[in-house]
Amino acid sequence: MPHAARDPKILKDRYLENEEIFELIKNPPEIGAVRIVEQPELWDTYIGPTQAVTTQGIATIYLPSGSLSMDGAQWHFLKHTLTNDGPNPLGSSLQNELARQLRLDKDKQHGSFSWKLLRTLKSVFHATQYQGDTALTIPPFFKNARRGAERIWGEETVSPQPMVVNWPGLTDMGKTELILTLSTTDNWILLTHPLGDKNKSQPPLKESQRIARADSKCSRHKGWWREGSMTMEVWISTRGRISEATRRAL
Repeated sequence: MPHAARDPKILKDRYLENEEIFELIKNPPEIGAVRIVEQPELWDTYIGPTQAVTTQGIATIYLPSGSLSMDGAQWHFLKHTLTNDGPNPLGSSLQNELARQLRLDKDKQHGSFSWKLLRTLKSVFHATQYQGDTALTIPPFFKNARRGAERIWGEETVSPQPMVVNWPGLTDMGKTELILTLSTTDNWILLTHPLGDKNKSQPPLKESQRIARADSKCSRHKGWWREGSMTMEVWISTRGRISEATRRAL
């Protein structure tokens, strides 16, 4: 079939009272219309003193330390979820998360896991909470995100929630704050690199059992393209149970 046969019918020119692109998005015309622009459109956002410019799907946020770029969708999510009680809630929160991420990037044992893997782990216990890492790498499909007792986003809850834990993504204090919850619940799943000497397995806590270990590319860390894959382990509570099919999938 020739390519011309796949082309749509020629569109007639239409007059629109307002051809400003963002107004068209907010108030679509009753008739279908195609708007062609010569230059990429910019979308400025101000949240308090924090400014962000979005163009071609990439948002650039201007922070005291310099500019930070991320996907526009991620910026849209964070600007509604990441706040604190300071005079510049969003800006200072992003600055703190960026500083944490830069520190984690220096740790060769730390890795941010692929979303495909995290979706699989989330489904094991229907996890609603993610523990570890920073707001810059945590997937938005977790309702709550924390580092130990520290809230990143989501509502405060009294009872422990089913969770996915990135053990290397927590500080020693965060791990200490989390151990009591992990030792008294059985609806969590934990990811870590081997904690023993010479890449040997070692339980992160005595109430845990290893269910999987693999040398794979399920995580990414700074310089991963030079070093290849990392050995990762998956642990659950000694009281926890998963199906054999789930175990194989991991």
